[in-house]
Amino acid sequence: MYFSPRSRLILIRFLSLLGILGFSFFLLSISMDVQVSQQPKKDVYSVWALPPEHVSERVKKLMVALRSEFSGPEFEPHVTVVGAIRLTEDDARDKLNKASEGLKAYNATVEKVATGTFFYQCVFLLLHPTTEVMETGAHCWAHFGYKSPTPYMPHLSILYADLTEEEKKRAQEKANALDESIESLSFPITRLALYKTDTEDKTLKSWEKVAEVTLQNN
Repeated sequence: MYFSPRSRLILIRFLSLLGILGFSFFLLSISMDVQVSQQPKKDVYSVWALPPEHVSERVKKLMVALRSEFSGPEFEPHVTVVGAIRLTEDDARDKLNKASEGLKAYNATVEKVATGTFFYQCVFLLLHPTTEVMETGAHCWAHFGYKSPTPYMPHLSILYADLTEEEKKRAQEKANALDESIESLSFPITRLALYKTDTEDKTLKSWEKVAEVTLQNN
């Protein structure tokens, strides 16, 4: 195919322009990759109120017994104060420290063994929504910028599982039979902990404690 000198010049300029544009896009993609890699990593965190050791041991016995019949992952006894929220670790630690400043230890009392509607609220110890319990939740929600479509429901889960309503009822009855005085359990909350809690991981193997703070005595 014959090209006139003018056509060849136009073609050369066009190809040169394509080369420049291609190289520019290449540099832009590298720049964007660098910017993305420099963004601090965000994970899912939760804030837990931790019961005293003797209460944890008592609750763990219930949890082991329920898992032996209904299965489910193992986890530490806790009262969720702030639900799952995506943050960088530094930001999460900072928010926990600031939220705990001036926050006093408080008491929690079990109201009853209850069942919920999803995996992470299968069977739990529902707590009385006392003023100090609810105010602690509201205080921490504000510091973490946490929002939820449902009001704060203080509880201590004893089984994570996907069960039928009939199975939940059996698990509830078993918990009451195994520890007949569990519905009168009362205990102090003196520690808050920051946990990494990827809610997509139902094995809970990736969950881990990141930080812990001690609350002021009353």
